[in-house]
Amino acid sequence: MLATRAALKPVQIGDITLSTPLLLAPMAGHSNYAFRRLCRELGGCGLVCTELISSNIVKNSRERALGRFDWRAHERPVAVQLFGADPQIVAEAARVVVDHGADIVDINMGCWVPKIAKKGGGAALLRDVRAATAVVEAVVKAVDAPVTVKVRSGFEDGVVTALPFAMAAEEVGARAVAVHARFAGQGHGGDADWDVIAAVKDAVRHMPIFGNGDVRTGADARRMLDHTGCDGVMIGRAALGKPWLFGHIAHYLETGVTLPEPSRSERALLALRHARLTLETTRLSERVAVLELRGQISKYQLDEPGSRRLRNRIVRIKSYAELESILLSVSNADSSDP
Repeated sequence: MLATRAALKPVQIGDITLSTPLLLAPMAGHSNYAFRRLCRELGGCGLVCTELISSNIVKNSRERALGRFDWRAHERPVAVQLFGADPQIVAEAARVVVDHGADIVDINMGCWVPKIAKKGGGAALLRDVRAATAVVEAVVKAVDAPVTVKVRSGFEDGVVTALPFAMAAEEVGARAVAVHARFAGQGHGGDADWDVIAAVKDAVRHMPIFGNGDVRTGADARRMLDHTGCDGVMIGRAALGKPWLFGHIAHYLETGVTLPEPSRSERALLALRHARLTLETTRLSERVAVLELRGQISKYQLDEPGSRRLRNRIVRIKSYAELESILLSVSNADSSDP
């Protein structure tokens, strides 16, 4: 029991203390304010991170960039993730987001999507450790806030550049690295190789290392912490449609007990709150917000076992009113059952 309780000790990133070692990963199209707020409200989440923001957009179109700045003071600490390949452009973008309240600047070196990688950003930076380190160094010099990096094991299959990069990044002032233990070419396929996380943790001297990949339950988190010695766990896709996951994992790490999943009715009500928060706070038009909600709310697994009827309806909704009607019908139907 003492060992599991130790897993929930606070983690320090620079001068910022995270209350738990559980982090929400940045995810394009998902980790917006509404979802981050739910993860915070339901407990267990020590740090949230925004969706990735292009440094070039921040440099070239301040008005367009501000439309992507959706973080709020009450969710602090909050990390803002930037991507880009030019050290000076990323550094200037970092100054802007810190001026607008970012507590931590996170640099994306993990995105494998071709439209980002082909421009030299995301995971493609890992092809050249010196170039990647130059980006980190420029950002560290530009801002007072802690600078962190999200990486893959490497860009080319079998070439583990996360290890030499993490060592170099620490030397130039990075305050933490999160390692998604897959190569860029794997996308989200195959098993994450947690040995890479362990190797990175062993190689750095002081900064915390966060493991990412294949953590879906409290037991998974416990195994990752034990196997790698990492300082905390970053969770991405497993939290989609499950904003309560951080609270459940924290409870398991503290007690060894697995909490029951929310009922279908409870999931529907959480999905409804997610949707309402989105419409109340987004800077997107309702039409665009609803298009994003299709992918977000469909993750809540509201169908009866073996059915995809509701999911197929949700991914085709055209208005918030239509989505609300679906979610209320699920909640009301379940709550009326004997």
